[in-house]
Amino acid sequence: MRSGIHPEYRTVVFRDASTGTTWRTRSTVTTRATVEVDGEVLPLVVVDTSAASHPFWTGTQRVLDTAGRVERFRQRYGDRGRG
Repeated sequence: MRSGIHPEYRTVVFRDASTGTTWRTRSTVTTRATVEVDGEVLPLVVVDTSAASHPFWTGTQRVLDTAGRVERFRQRYGDRGRG
């Protein structure tokens, strides 16, 4: 590998903005924010959505009535779309 062309791969902390859940991992992402974890100052990356707040993973996802939507479409437009 050539030196000086690769981003620094280091330990960072990600925080979910809505739940405050944090996790420590390694990444090349750059940020100016820092947080102290276990006596160590690490870069902090705030994310909007993670498994801690995403509706699919938390079990709060709504199920869409796709059959009803298809029926309304067919009532409105009939079978004109089929050739």
